[in-house]
Amino acid sequence: MERQFTSEIESLKLGDGEVFHGEGILAVTKALLQSGVSYVGGYQGAPVSHLLDVMVQAREYMDELGVHVEPCTSEASAAAMLGASINYPARGAVTWKSVVGTNVAADALSYLASAGVMGGALIVLGEDYGEGGVVAQERSHSFAMKSLMWLLDPRPNLPTIVGMVEHGFALSEASSTPVMMELRIRACHLQGSFISKKNISPAVSTRNLLEGPPKEFIYDRLAHPPAIFRQEKLKSDVRLPAARKYITEHKLNEIFEGDVSDIGLVVQGGLYNGLTRALWLLGLADDFGGCRIPIYVLNVVYPLVPDEINNFAKNKTALLVIEEGQPEFIEQEIAMHLRRADLQAKLHGKDLLQMAGDYSAELMVRGLARFLAQYAPRLDLSSGSLWLNSIQNSREKAAALLGNMPQRPPTFCVGCPERPVFSAMKLVAQDIGRPHVSMDVGCHAFASFEPFSQGNTLLGYGMSLASAAGVTPLSARRPVAVMGDGGFWHNGLLSGVASNLMNKGDGVLIIMKNGYASATGTQELLSSPKNSAHSIEDSLSGIGVKWLRTVDNYDVGAMSKAYREAMTTGEKGLKVIVAEGECQLERQRRLKPLISKKLSEGKRTVRVKYGVDEDTCTGDHSCIRLSGCPTLTVKDNPDPLRRDPVATVIDGCVGCGLCGENAHAAVLCPSFYRAEVIQNPGIFDKAIDKMRNLFK
Repeated sequence: MERQFTSEIESLKLGDGEVFHGEGILAVTKALLQSGVSYVGGYQGAPVSHLLDVMVQAREYMDELGVHVEPCTSEASAAAMLGASINYPARGAVTWKSVVGTNVAADALSYLASAGVMGGALIVLGEDYGEGGVVAQERSHSFAMKSLMWLLDPRPNLPTIVGMVEHGFALSEASSTPVMMELRIRACHLQGSFISKKNISPAVSTRNLLEGPPKEFIYDRLAHPPAIFRQEKLKSDVRLPAARKYITEHKLNEIFEGDVSDIGLVVQGGLYNGLTRALWLLGLADDFGGCRIPIYVLNVVYPLVPDEINNFAKNKTALLVIEEGQPEFIEQEIAMHLRRADLQAKLHGKDLLQMAGDYSAELMVRGLARFLAQYAPRLDLSSGSLWLNSIQNSREKAAALLGNMPQRPPTFCVGCPERPVFSAMKLVAQDIGRPHVSMDVGCHAFASFEPFSQGNTLLGYGMSLASAAGVTPLSARRPVAVMGDGGFWHNGLLSGVASNLMNKGDGVLIIMKNGYASATGTQELLSSPKNSAHSIEDSLSGIGVKWLRTVDNYDVGAMSKAYREAMTTGEKGLKVIVAEGECQLERQRRLKPLISKKLSEGKRTVRVKYGVDEDTCTGDHSCIRLSGCPTLTVKDNPDPLRRDPVATVIDGCVGCGLCGENAHAAVLCPSFYRAEVIQNPGIFDKAIDKMRNLFK
């Protein structure tokens, strides 16, 4: 796994009255156990990966409680797990990265929302929206509205987050509806504490087994005609009123009063901390969150409760809705409720704030200042103006100091086994021309940046080969699809390979077999080293792939030869190259403790180090243009008669050998050397060293 959660696992065992300290997403994990969850599943993805990672590592403790934990092969399979809660009083929770994960799970979720649930069903979503997001910039809100599933957006502090997990299950059961809870990256990783409760061993569990299916078969629990027509009526006529009743009675939404009572702010719970920061900068809030302007905090952003909105809005001249993302779902619904109640408060939101993107403190300060200047001009906002001016001055100074700095896009880790594959592809493309390259979600997408600049489409996890299908019959040169082993098992085998074979397609597929779902935290796969009985090659052969090569990633020459053959052979049909090389991060995490142990015991260790002969280097730098490794850079030429800087390998090199492989495969200069650094040398090593020194 990405890291060991030894201390976090111990914190899951805390009992009544003990204090839990930790991250937001780990607090969610503890809250699930306090809520009597029967089963937990999911598919890893930032910022919620730790929830499942911790539970997997705590499997022994989960077994004691009777909680079933299952890392799923996709978000769809995770969502389908929640079917256990349709017929049985078993609480279930699943987790994944949204909105991409929700898209994958959409089929199962739609049926789940239609059938309804008996046991509480909670979906914990990593809402990856905004400046720090790494996926398509969409919101989960639209999916909640589409399927009539309730959406929680808790205020970012641990007691509130934990409380909303517990209420999420109860709300689900009170309204027979699945509940989603979105957590932004700041909420997942904020540090805090809360008073814990004793974990509840679930009534239905791996220790308290079901006797069998329900005694009476209830057809209405199947999302199937004609039951679905009644279910649709139940959503609006029964489940929605029940949800609003629970939200009101348990005060899931919060109102913070203020002395400037003629105006008000309505905010998504997840944005509350940023809002109070902005108000503090404007001089309208104290260090403890106390605010002069009334705030209506929506810990439940769907469904909204009309009576709560109307009560907050009455006697107010204006409201500002602070809602991140587009379109303005919450603002539109509030406008509808105000109009139906004939309340005349002026409503603002996206007109004073930006439509798209996440809401930073600076953006909220500017929007609040415009709103308050119009409806509360009596307030002194000078501190906010001074802060905004200081921000602008800092930007101008930074721009003058740094000038036109080149962009620094993300890149592969040092020694990444995927870098040499793209080096080989670039070398071959110089001879046969550049093909269309369909990229996939994962580390390999970094190859779309310099120095490789290979990647024309990126349409989903495991979808690269499928996205090349439309290009193949229209292209004079074979298109290439690249996917990782994570994407292969998630979606690529069926959506890509099976579809290509069924349609007798052509083209080249390169599968990066690094052994893990690396981009999400190096979680294990069906083909990980520990599960070596299940191989990608066997699956490909079994489904009917005829042209199949497995190549060592780091052998650039062999990779170039296999890739050139795949691109130029007259043989029709899918050509698959399995590029095998263990994820370097995982390799280093595995090797470093072993090396440290050897060194502490005084045992001999050998470390490979690569370097550049300064006298031989010509300063051409083709090696850098083919590699892009962060440890391969330039330095001033030590020769006073030569002006071009020379290449150099700096500290941090893990000895993968790519720089030398590239130089050899591309017939570049012979300036690279390979050295072995021996620590705790033996008698033979010392004797060899003495002999070498004699001939210096």
